Amino acid sequence: MESDASSITTAKSEPRSTEGESNASTTTTATAEPKSTEGRRWADVADDEPEEVPETSDGTSTPPDLGAMTIGDSSRGNQTLADPEDSSIEAVTSGDTPYKSAKTFEDLNLSPELLKGLYVEMKFERPSKIQEISLPMILTPPYKNLVAQAHNGSGKTTCFVLGMLSRVDPNLRAPQALCICPTRELAIQNMEVLLKMGKYTGITSILAIPADREHYVPVGKMPPIDKQVVIGTPGTISKWMTAKKLSMSFMKILVFDEADHMLAESGFQDDSVKIMKNILKSSPQCQILLFSATFNDAVRAFVDKIHKDLFVRDYNQMFVKKEELSLDSVKQYKVYCPDELTKVMIIRDRILELGEKVGQTIIFVRSRNSTAVLHNSLVELGYDVTTIQGALKQEDRDKIIREFRDGLTKVLISTDVLARGFDQSQVNLVVNCDLPIRHNSMEPDYETYLHRVGRAGRFGRKGAVFNLICDERDKMLMEKIEKHFNIQAAEVSSWQSEEDFQDALSKAGLV
Repeated sequence: MESDASSITTAKSEPRSTEGESNASTTTTATAEPKSTEGRRWADVADDEPEEVPETSDGTSTPPDLGAMTIGDSSRGNQTLADPEDSSIEAVTSGDTPYKSAKTFEDLNLSPELLKGLYVEMKFERPSKIQEISLPMILTPPYKNLVAQAHNGSGKTTCFVLGMLSRVDPNLRAPQALCICPTRELAIQNMEVLLKMGKYTGITSILAIPADREHYVPVGKMPPIDKQVVIGTPGTISKWMTAKKLSMSFMKILVFDEADHMLAESGFQDDSVKIMKNILKSSPQCQILLFSATFNDAVRAFVDKIHKDLFVRDYNQMFVKKEELSLDSVKQYKVYCPDELTKVMIIRDRILELGEKVGQTIIFVRSRNSTAVLHNSLVELGYDVTTIQGALKQEDRDKIIREFRDGLTKVLISTDVLARGFDQSQVNLVVNCDLPIRHNSMEPDYETYLHRVGRAGRFGRKGAVFNLICDERDKMLMEKIEKHFNIQAAEVSSWQSEEDFQDALSKAGLV
């Protein structure tokens, strides 16, 4: 039997005692999550695939620790909004609905409770550039669908979380907002933001992610979901819908985070379309928000197709130019290594020795086996590192992420399970031990590369990325990445020179 779980939380919860922890009382329920097929993840195995667990009785317990897009044709008479201070962000709107950039949060006609959450809990002073443009499109009737692409670390999460909280009627005890994420880590992270931002609203929420053994409850024993915001993974949400535990009758807003992967054939396209169809059947006016830092051509075409065939309506768009997607605050380097052993030596003797002085480090590898090999090599050499990949038990994944967030560990080895959406402000270094490639091909995975780069230098901070180049294939992949993004990664002259790595960090603004 397979398992998943949800943690019922409320925005009225007490302030967190420490970062990444919540004092909200919760009720835990569970259902079965369908297994993923080969190639449905960008990482090595299905991240949401639950382990076999026996049935347990209902009960209450502590929740998991919450630790350029131009679609459509010009014949629609679209209007263009331009941000005068940041020309890389553009919006293309359909129809004749007027939108005005929001220079302050008060411009958005938010409730006093939401404004208090933004200023007191989130410590915001004014909207970011992406929020200035996207929030009016999200919150202005007639609530058109939005396809939004923007930089990593630019404030996308705030956009759709604020959108969900703004649309919910606190007096209606029924699901009204749904956010779907590709991994449990991202779902938990988004829930943290929602709890913090919506603390004073009284809006309730439920986290729908695969369960560990302790929290498992069969779907048949679940009560119907009456929480107003649902955040979770696609398999869990699909199962709840099929079991008639999650009503779509009152749904006002549906968000896909990391939407390019959610709608890709190699990702969650089938589950995503199923959820959309179910919602449109019961709530045809439900607003759909698609957010990601990247959208490839195939996903763009699919988005346009579903709007014509499924929604039968136009949609608004926000995008950045492809060549401007890489964060300027992150310096990218390439290091030529004679063999695989040298990669380990470079990580150990150069990058980690210097990296300990500037913050935390994430090392990305291509496969589950690679994480184990690198982990064992570094531990044998005396380094305290942790490793995360999709085959770990869910409670172990949560523990590893919590310890990294709390700063108890400084180095994290990961497959691409953490390439997207993982926010940790103290990560200043990213190491691509293996360059990302598309499934069963020799082509670089450009979107994943961009997301990996985005883990360093979050929210405008400085960061550096070291790409380890070992053979002709690595060299070819790196050349294609540089050409695709119109960049030239600087070369570290000698892998044996500590001075060269020190100079690289200095040029990145880290030392």
